[in-house]
Amino acid sequence: MSDLAYSQTSLLSSRRSRHIGFIVFAILLALGAVYVATHLAADLRPVKETSFLPYVLLGTALLIALGFEFVNGFHDTSNAVATVIYTNSLEPHLAVIWSGIWNFLGVLVSTGAVAFGILRLLPVELILQVGQSSGFAMVFALLIAAIVWNLGTWYFGLPSSSSHTLVGSIIGVGLANQLMQGPSGSTGVDWNQAIGVGKALLFSPLVGFVLSGLLLVALKAFVRVPKLYQAPDGDAPPPLWIRALLILTCTGVSFAHGSNDGQKGMGLIMLILIGTVPTAYALNKSITPSETQTFIAVAHKASAALAAGPGSGAPSADPRQDVEAYIQTHHMTAATLPALKRLTDRIADEVAQSGIADAPQNVVNHVRNDMYVAASAIQLIEETKSVEFPRDDARAIHDFRTQMDRATKFIPDWVKVAVAMALGLGTMVGWKRIVVTVGEKIGKQHLTYGQGAAAETVAMLTIGAADVWGMPVSTTHVLASGIAGTMAANGSGLQGRTVRNLVLAWVLTLPASIALAAVLYWVFHQIF
Repeated sequence: MSDLAYSQTSLLSSRRSRHIGFIVFAILLALGAVYVATHLAADLRPVKETSFLPYVLLGTALLIALGFEFVNGFHDTSNAVATVIYTNSLEPHLAVIWSGIWNFLGVLVSTGAVAFGILRLLPVELILQVGQSSGFAMVFALLIAAIVWNLGTWYFGLPSSSSHTLVGSIIGVGLANQLMQGPSGSTGVDWNQAIGVGKALLFSPLVGFVLSGLLLVALKAFVRVPKLYQAPDGDAPPPLWIRALLILTCTGVSFAHGSNDGQKGMGLIMLILIGTVPTAYALNKSITPSETQTFIAVAHKASAALAAGPGSGAPSADPRQDVEAYIQTHHMTAATLPALKRLTDRIADEVAQSGIADAPQNVVNHVRNDMYVAASAIQLIEETKSVEFPRDDARAIHDFRTQMDRATKFIPDWVKVAVAMALGLGTMVGWKRIVVTVGEKIGKQHLTYGQGAAAETVAMLTIGAADVWGMPVSTTHVLASGIAGTMAANGSGLQGRTVRNLVLAWVLTLPASIALAAVLYWVFHQIF
C-alpha cells in the first residue's frame, strides 16, 4: 500500500471514529436529559407552591450552576483527557465519553465530604437563610464570579483551577456579608476551614511536580523501551500497549476527578434546591420509617451523653442561637452543651412528630436547619477536641451526627447525571486549548508518552488521597505541575512564558475571584 493510500485510509478511519463518537455522545446526552427531567418532575410533583416564582428561581439557578460545571469541563475535565487526546490514544469524542463515564462513577462512589465540606467556608447564617434574599444573592454571586474567571483564563489557554476559583468566590461572598452586617453581625468566613482548604490547594501541585518527576526517573531506570519516551508522531496512534497504559491512567484521573472535583458544584446545586423547593430537597426522602425510628433512638442516646458532659449554663429561649454562636466564634461557653442537648431533644421530638421523608412543608426547613446546626456543632467539637467525652458517649454523639448528615447532606442521582452531562459538554467544546497547552506549551519539547503516563498516575493517586481526607484539590494544578515535573526530570526544560502565565493565573485566581464575588454579592443583595 502506498503512503498516499495509507494516509487516506487513516483519514477515513479517523473520520469514522469521530462520527461514531459524536453519535454515541449525542445518544448519551439525550438519555441523560430524559432521566434528569423525569426525576426532577417526580420530585417536584408533591410540591404545592402558590406562585411560579420559586420555579423560575430554580430554573435560573440550576442553569447557572450547570453553566459553572460546563465551564469547569473546559479546565479540569479537559486536563483528565489531555494526554490521551494529545497522544492520539483515543479520538476526542470517544475520550470525552470514556472520561465522562468514569467521572460519573467516581461521583457515585464518593462520600460527598468534598461537596459539603467546601460549603463550610460560608457563614452558617447564609446556609440557613439559603431560601431568602441573601441566600439567593450568595448563590448567584459565587457561581457567576467563578464562571467569569474560568472563561477568561480558558480563553487565554491557561489551565486555571476551577477549585481555586470556587473557593475564592465563596470567601468573597463571606467577606462581603461580614462587611455588610457590620461589627455585630456575621463572623464571615470560617478561616480554620479556609486554611485547611488552602493547604490542600497549595501543596498538591508541589506533590504533583516532585512525584511525577521521580516516577519518570524510575520508569526510565526500569522500563527501558525507547518508544515510551518519544513524542507523538503526527496523527499516528502509539503502539497498542502504550495506548492501553495512557487510557488506563486517563481512566484513573477521570475517576478521581469525579470523586473530588466533580462534587464541588453539587453542594451548590443542593443549596439551590433547598432554597427554592425545600419540601422536596431539604430532607432526604429516601429515609424509611424504620430508619426514622433508629434516628430517634440515636438522638435520645446522644442527648443523654451530652447531659453527662460539662456545662451548667442556662441556654437562651431558642437553643439554636447558642449553638450557632459556638459555630461562628469557636468559643464554647457554659451554656453551649446544655443548648446542644436541648436542640438534640427538639430534633428528636420534631422527627417523632413529622418524620423525615414525610415532613410537612411548613416545618421541613426548620427541622433541616436544626439538624444542620447540631451536626456542625458536633463536628466542630470533634475536630477541636474542645470536650473530652467517655468513649461510649463520644460514639453516641458521633452516631447522631452521622444520622443527621445522612438526612441533610445527600445528592440525588439526577443531580450527578446533570453534572456529568455538563462536564462532558464543556470538555467537548473547550478541550483543544487546554490539551495544546498541556502537550506543547509547558515544556520546551513536546510531551512524551512516558511523561503523560507518569503525570496522570501521580494526579490520580494525589486526588484520590485528597478525596479520602475530604479535602478539595485541583486536577488542573496537580496535572499541569506533574507535566512540568516530568519536563524538569527529563531535562526538556520549561517554557518560561507558559510557566509564568500558569503561576500568574494561580496567584491571581484567589484575589480576583474574591473581589469579583464580593462585588456581585453586594449587587445581587440590592436586587433581591
